Amino acid sequence: VLLVHPGGPFWARKDEGAWSIPKGLYEPGEDPLAAARREFTEETGAEPPMGKTVALGAFRQPSSGKVVEAWAVEGDFDPAALKSNTFTMEWPRRSGRMLEVPEVDRADWFTLDDAASKLNKGQRPILETLLRRLG
Repeated sequence: VLLVHPGGPFWARKDEGAWSIPKGLYEPGEDPLAAARREFTEETGAEPPMGKTVALGAFRQPSSGKVVEAWAVEGDFDPAALKSNTFTMEWPRRSGRMLEVPEVDRADWFTLDDAASKLNKGQRPILETLLRRLG
């Protein structure tokens, strides 16, 4: 499975449990699947595959309470081609110093077992659902 690593200094030295599926926010009234496709492009710089999508469900994140809606689609992506959007953040916190960082600093393909340890724990149920759907 393809996972992405969050950019920025907070995540720079974190690996196990730090990776994520490509994801983001969507506006009220926006189609969640269309938003997921847009967010994939913003975080990776690539168009998502146009194949058949498999809805995996909505998953409440324990740390933030946000709900992640997830889909799976078969495709190919070269992690070396990653080109993520950037955002501006204050770092160190309360320093007044602004830093522009990528939303995602790297991407990689993982076996299902490796993905389970790399993925942040709030998103592990998404992987478990994918495994059940794949049989």
